[in-house]
Amino acid sequence: MFKIATLNKISSAGLSLLDEKYTVTDEIAAADGILVRSQDMHSMELSRELKAVARAGAGVNNIPLDKCADQGIVVFNTPGANANAVKELVLAGMLLAARNIPGALDWAASLKENVGPAVEKGKSQFAGSEILGKTLGVIGLGAIGRKVAASAHALGMKIIGYDPYYAGGVDEAIICSSVEELLPQCDYVTIHVPATDSTRGMFNSSLFALMKPSAVLLNFSRDKLVNDSDLLQALRAGKLAAYVSDFPNDALAAARSRAAGDEAAGDEAACDEAACGRRIILLPHLGASTEEAEENCAAMAVKQTRDYLENGNIINSVNFPRVDMGPRGDKIRLGLLLKNVQDPAAFAGELLSAASVETAAVQGAVRGDYAYALAELAASSAAALSSESASGLAQGDERIIRVMLFK
Repeated sequence: MFKIATLNKISSAGLSLLDEKYTVTDEIAAADGILVRSQDMHSMELSRELKAVARAGAGVNNIPLDKCADQGIVVFNTPGANANAVKELVLAGMLLAARNIPGALDWAASLKENVGPAVEKGKSQFAGSEILGKTLGVIGLGAIGRKVAASAHALGMKIIGYDPYYAGGVDEAIICSSVEELLPQCDYVTIHVPATDSTRGMFNSSLFALMKPSAVLLNFSRDKLVNDSDLLQALRAGKLAAYVSDFPNDALAAARSRAAGDEAAGDEAACDEAACGRRIILLPHLGASTEEAEENCAAMAVKQTRDYLENGNIINSVNFPRVDMGPRGDKIRLGLLLKNVQDPAAFAGELLSAASVETAAVQGAVRGDYAYALAELAASSAAALSSESASGLAQGDERIIRVMLFK
């Protein structure tokens, strides 16, 4: 019996996939697996019982990946499961900016009397532009970026893209060799890259200087990709038309809230500050907040967790490499979670051979400093190998983080 803990509300579409071999528990310290959405796990004590963490979503900033890896805890995410939801919100973000919809909504809500004549007299202040024929730059052509490119192209936009790992398949896009090549051509730019040390603050004054003053930047990926100070300066200086983000923070919210008060103050500097604030459109992290996306993410997270706990397969892990031997059937498998091993399959073969354990098949892969080997045992050895004797294989070798027996 496997015990699964949930740190956030997980859709029943996922939990319903846990059969009689599983029980959902509130005792996190006793859990074999954890399902999580947004709760921060960095300060949590990780139990020795914990074998897997599955994030029902793509981003894993809330999970201590290295700490988990060093304890042999496999962390999964669900790339692509919420891609359509995010794509639709990106398209909505473009339209919000193009048609000045937030300002129009606020103004219309302020009307109290003689509304019809007031609308006809004042609507011209919210005249916008159409996205048809405009150029959209897509930075990052993964699951979400590809969908955004295809849908925007279907709406009549010209698409140019950049991805340092681009492997083809986005036929509607002209591919650029760098972000610097892409930016000057774009009316809209949307970011779809992970937040890493190399991408943190990537949108700074240097990149803003390359953009059209009429361009709109859309960030539905991670707030840490944009340098807020440089962004606000670009908006104040008229070097960027608007910023649309799904990630409000203190700096942006303060600039947005100052807009009305500064405009009322009347002096030129205050009006510049007000104009800056009005060009910031903030949404409350709604990218994956659809019923369909939550169901897709939960189902994918549960399936990947089950596949690991039952079969030893690692698919869509962010801290260990992919190894997939398919369904286990009635076979018994042994998994080795390793560190600083360049050939995990050979390592596993030698280790098991030395312990007189025969194997029918062995697969292995490496991801950075971490590696994984999965061995299917021959019937003659499988019957005699217990969880205790399997764990004993790790004694005396610091390269072996954890030994798992799947039966």
